[in-house]
Amino acid sequence: MKIIKGGFFLGSILSFALMSVGNAQSAIPSVGDGDHYTKSQLKKMAQEAHTPDQYRDLATYYWDQQNNYHQRAKAVHHEWVSQWQTTPYHPAKYPTPADAARNLYNDYVSKAAEAGALAAKYGQMAESVSPAAQQM
Repeated sequence: MKIIKGGFFLGSILSFALMSVGNAQSAIPSVGDGDHYTKSQLKKMAQEAHTPDQYRDLATYYWDQQNNYHQRAKAVHHEWVSQWQTTPYHPAKYPTPADAARNLYNDYVSKAAEAGALAAKYGQMAESVSPAAQQM
């Protein structure tokens, strides 16, 4: 009986340790993901932006976000189609996995559209800033 309790205890500790390592790794942004800003940082950047370079930085950030959301939507779309094809006609529970995948896909598409609109806005602002404003 002590062996079983000891094995359970050791298994629990190992599970917790593996979960902690996984969470710690996911909290660190990877180098290839580009810059990550909080909402307050983005708001401050937008308020303080007055040069073409600052507007271009914002536009580039939002273009990257749009591309990121498009990639996520593309990945989820494959899952959605797969789940939709295998879901029975009258599912026992709602939402079905296909519904969850569809909702996630729609969320990513919506966020990509918002990021694209902001990228276009800041891109236009970068182009329209006059040379007199740059010298200030």
